[in-house]
Amino acid sequence: MFSLEKFNQEYETDIVNLGIADRTYRFHVPKIIERFIDPDDPLHEFPLWAKIWESSIVLAGKLANRPVEPNKEYLEIGSGIGMVGIVAASFGHNITMTEYAPHARTFARANAVLNQCVNTRTMRLDWNNPDLNGQYDYIVGSEIVYKESDINPLKGLFKKYLKPDGEIILAGEMRSTNMEFFKQMDPVFSIRVEKKIIRAENQETRVILPRLKFK
Repeated sequence: MFSLEKFNQEYETDIVNLGIADRTYRFHVPKIIERFIDPDDPLHEFPLWAKIWESSIVLAGKLANRPVEPNKEYLEIGSGIGMVGIVAASFGHNITMTEYAPHARTFARANAVLNQCVNTRTMRLDWNNPDLNGQYDYIVGSEIVYKESDINPLKGLFKKYLKPDGEIILAGEMRSTNMEFFKQMDPVFSIRVEKKIIRAENQETRVILPRLKFK
C-alpha cells in the first residue's frame, strides 16, 4: 500500500495550489530536479514530468467540464505528477494514468492521496514497447509531442489502444514538432484543432487542443 509518510521522507517537495473548475487542488512537485537528471547526459530522459504545464491545466479544465460517462474509459499518457488524471477522476471520469518514469508515478500516487482521490490507477507505460491490456474510449495527454522521435511510437500506441469509435484529446503549446505530428497522423486520423490563449502576468501562452478520430 502506498505510504504518503514514506513519500515525504524520500522526496523534498513544494506544494502547488491550483483552482480548476471551481475546485481547489494541491500537488506535490519536486523542490529541485537535479536528483532526476543524469549528470553525464543531462538531456537524456530530462524530467519534463516534474513541472505542471499550462497546457495540462487547460486539458484538466476541459475534462472537468465533460459529461461523465460511467461506461467510458480514459487512458492518460505522459501523466507526469498526475494533475490531469486526478482532476478528471475527481469529476467522476474513469481514468487510468500512465507514465514511464518511476519517480513520476510515485508523485502521481502521492498526489492522488493528497487530493483524496485514492481510486485512481497509475501504471507504467513505455511508448516504444506498450504492454497494457484492452482498449479505451478516450486517450488524453498534455505536452506529449515534445520530441519528434516520439511521434511514430505515439501513432502505434494510438492505433493499439483507441477503440474504433474512440477519440484522442490532447493539449500542448505551439511547437515546431506539431506540424510533423499532424503530418504523420493524417493518413490514419481525422483531426480537429482548437486553440486557446492563456494570459498571465503580461505573458501569453498559446495552447492547441487537437482531437483525433479514426478515419
